Amino acid sequence: MSFIEKISTLQLDILKEIGNIGAGNAATALSAILDRKIDMNVPNVRIVSFDEMMEMAGGADHVVASVFLRIEGDASGSMFFILSLPVAQYLIRRMTGDETFLMESAPHTELALSCLQEIGNILSGSYLSSLSDFTRLNLYPSVPSLSIDMVGATISYGLLELSIVSDAAIVIDTVLEKDKLFADSVSGHFFLLPDPEFFDIIFSALGVSPND
Repeated sequence: MSFIEKISTLQLDILKEIGNIGAGNAATALSAILDRKIDMNVPNVRIVSFDEMMEMAGGADHVVASVFLRIEGDASGSMFFILSLPVAQYLIRRMTGDETFLMESAPHTELALSCLQEIGNILSGSYLSSLSDFTRLNLYPSVPSLSIDMVGATISYGLLELSIVSDAAIVIDTVLEKDKLFADSVSGHFFLLPDPEFFDIIFSALGVSPND
């Protein structure tokens, strides 16, 4: 059993609550940028295998937009935020005002890529800020790396070192619900790939023992 799979239900609930607070902060920031009310929540947090992680993102050959970053500071790990191309297209159109923008039309402009990177910055930064506030630990993101590529190639990059000590990840489902002008909702996935000591540090700071 990997160190991730030893996490208790209580600990997952704590991560979900932290995620919801971070989602609320991210929604406020995104609403200002998109000039439209955005509600955001985390309906589920769970442990998945690396194979399941790829399937959740659409399968190894499915092309997605992803933002990858390292978590640095008092605890370390990696994080992906993965969006389908239609969701990425919607967000870029809202940020740029260009309703003709198509994700399929490569190469993408520097402005479009900057928009996706900024969205990744907002979402990951909101989650890490929430985690820092809860634990009072110094946690911060590295400069994010943007990729528009097949899921297999994208995720493999972040698994090179972690796969030596684990074969599972934490998935933080994220749903962005738009206002009544848009009846549908858009969703993405946070994949949290903690280094081995990450949760010991986090839950120790929260006063939660491994057996809780």
